[in-house]
Amino acid sequence: MTKSVPSVSVTYAQNRTSTTSNELGMRKMQERAYEMRGEQYLLIKSPPASGKSRALMFIALDKLHNQGLKQAIVVVPEKSIGSSFNDEPLSKFGFWADWHVEPQWNLCNAPGGDDGKVGAVGRFLDSDDQVLVCTHATFRFAVDKFGIETFDDRVIAVDEFHHVSANPENKLGAHLGAFIARDKVHLVAMTGSYFRGDAEAVLSPEDEARFEPVNYTYYEQLNGYEHLKALDIGYFFYTGSYADSILEVLDPTEKTIVHIPNVNSRESTKDKHKEVEHIIDSLGEWKGLDPETGFQLVATPEGRVLRIADLVDDDAAKRDKVASALKDPAHKNNRDHVDIIIALGMAKEGFDWIWCEHALTVGYRASLTEIVQIIGRATRDAEGKTKARFTNLIAEPDAGEEAVTEAVNDTLKAIAASLLMEQVLAPRFNFTPKTPTSGPAEGFDYGEGGYDPNKENVGFDAATGQIQMEIKGLAEPKSEFARRICDEDLNEVITAFVQDKTTIERGLFDEEMVPEELTQVRMGKIVGTKFPELDADDQEAVRQHAIAALNLTQKAKEIALSGADETGGNTALIDGVRKFAMDVRELDIDLIDRINPFGEAYSILAKTMSEDSLKQVQAVISAKKVKLSPDEARDLAKRAVKFKQERGRLPSITSADAWEKKMAEGVAFLTRMKQEAANG
Repeated sequence: MTKSVPSVSVTYAQNRTSTTSNELGMRKMQERAYEMRGEQYLLIKSPPASGKSRALMFIALDKLHNQGLKQAIVVVPEKSIGSSFNDEPLSKFGFWADWHVEPQWNLCNAPGGDDGKVGAVGRFLDSDDQVLVCTHATFRFAVDKFGIETFDDRVIAVDEFHHVSANPENKLGAHLGAFIARDKVHLVAMTGSYFRGDAEAVLSPEDEARFEPVNYTYYEQLNGYEHLKALDIGYFFYTGSYADSILEVLDPTEKTIVHIPNVNSRESTKDKHKEVEHIIDSLGEWKGLDPETGFQLVATPEGRVLRIADLVDDDAAKRDKVASALKDPAHKNNRDHVDIIIALGMAKEGFDWIWCEHALTVGYRASLTEIVQIIGRATRDAEGKTKARFTNLIAEPDAGEEAVTEAVNDTLKAIAASLLMEQVLAPRFNFTPKTPTSGPAEGFDYGEGGYDPNKENVGFDAATGQIQMEIKGLAEPKSEFARRICDEDLNEVITAFVQDKTTIERGLFDEEMVPEELTQVRMGKIVGTKFPELDADDQEAVRQHAIAALNLTQKAKEIALSGADETGGNTALIDGVRKFAMDVRELDIDLIDRINPFGEAYSILAKTMSEDSLKQVQAVISAKKVKLSPDEARDLAKRAVKFKQERGRLPSITSADAWEKKMAEGVAFLTRMKQEAANG
């Protein structure tokens, strides 16, 4: 039995602005990015299929021909994404140059491992050729070998930029920080999910402030499509085995990507191959394998033969054959090439199947980045594809209706913010020593019992998103630099710690290891290496604050990953949203319309996310971030009224014009003030 919670429907105008090109062959997002081509540090936040790859081509060519840069290096997270930067005849569509990569410099196509490819990077740097494409790993090793200064006067473009923090083994962020500190390169960062849902910063606040952002939201992208009219987002809860319920949400007539659950999750049966077999058997009668593609052929009861791609198979040869068949450019425009794709860790980021109508994900996903990437698989525009949907099939939580409803609403708020390309921030930590004279910090909520002077207290400030915690014997930083690290950059220290090879090896495999060896000795060395300019006392203060933050975040992750509370119940959905929704939980937005009986349980129906409702979400988020005095807000609101009289519309909070945006912020801030006053 399944219970749906909820169905979110987003309808779009089909005005074709996403697919219509200007005289230079640029679509709307690409034109917006190209206008900022003179910036040294550029951050493009734009959804899948909006044209980030081609936008980079336009920008890089201008930097090479008109801005004096020597070469462009395009860095992608995995080899398959390298094809997005193949040759493009841009002049055919109106641009003044073509994009060309010499075959030997697209290292994503080259055989062998990163060791050999690092040498190729060196040869490229010594050559007169202009463009190289390689993976994040190859680039990182090349920087280690040749040094930061070797890349001076070049354009470095980083695709899927959230990998700077999303991949625990990726040290690219440290290299980028060094490039920014040296200030001798141009950086173009591109991502469809620049979110901080995993308590790790993508960039330090100082480095991030150097980037000029180009934002293009999911709504803008989808609203400008020619064919796609609506995107639905639905949550379905089930009891028993998901394999017995999956056909209630899997429609074999829709082009579908099914992501089965991680083997360590509560939803998994622990046998991924049997799960795939069960799904295939449920769809119809198996008729063998297609010899050319390796696809499973399954005859449905209605007589239709489904072509199913199994990317879960552990046989590398079989899986690679299927994967190659899916990428075959000869079949890109063939809707009937494949019907259903079943995957576990594949077919997410960077996977391009324009015909996908339904992204069906089994199992709770704690990562907002992963959710947004999966949604992106279904949001390509294609002829005859008028509707797309994302479905999450989740084991029913062991919680009451009210708690589930609240968690679902928070999840929807986080997704809505993500569709608007807003950052969903992890909490900031404010650790203070516990002393006899300690008292409650202003603005912090300490829970039902309030502040207790006889115990260590943990409080939360909804206005700032900060967690405040008192710890006995905690060392306080003395210098301003150390204090800033403790206030703003603890995530950077934690990231370095969890990426550290010694930490991983000793922490995971050495049963006789004393915990203090890691928390004191190893963390101490990491802090000393990262911040050698701090004296011993300040280094110790930073170490203590980092360990406190690590313990707090790891505890939250353990709860979310285990999906269990102290009683053994499944509360992953409710506990997990706190990882990415620390800010959205404080947004006064209700996306739940009503609760209806559903069989023996209930369903939660969400409000439709129309253009107006998404604008309201944007306004609420922006108002929460704006810091104005009431008088400043009133003055800006008056100017906004005059703006409306002159132009027939209110100022837009997403406007590229700084003054128009400022007026809109004043209106949003004043609206929030009035709402808070009305609510008492």
